[in-house]
Amino acid sequence: MLKKSRSASSATCTLTFFLPTTALDGTVSVVGSFNDWTPGLHPLRRRSNGTASTSVTVPVGETVRFRYLGEQGRWFDDADADEITADGSVVHA
Repeated sequence: MLKKSRSASSATCTLTFFLPTTALDGTVSVVGSFNDWTPGLHPLRRRSNGTASTSVTVPVGETVRFRYLGEQGRWFDDADADEITADGSVVHA
């Protein structure tokens, strides 16, 4: 799942990536154009509300490509992304 929050005082957008903890099979991180596709830099952390999440801040108007990376190299996309391509999920900040 994905949530966009645009800042009224700056030209940035916070993207919050979250999944229900029941959907997690071990460690999951978000990798994409915002972190040079480096695994482990943005792991989803378990929250008390039954989800696991992480956030990144990007400039408004930026096109962000990303995928989730689970245990044993399992890649998956986000159904809430603006689009899903052969290269992964896409969101327009």
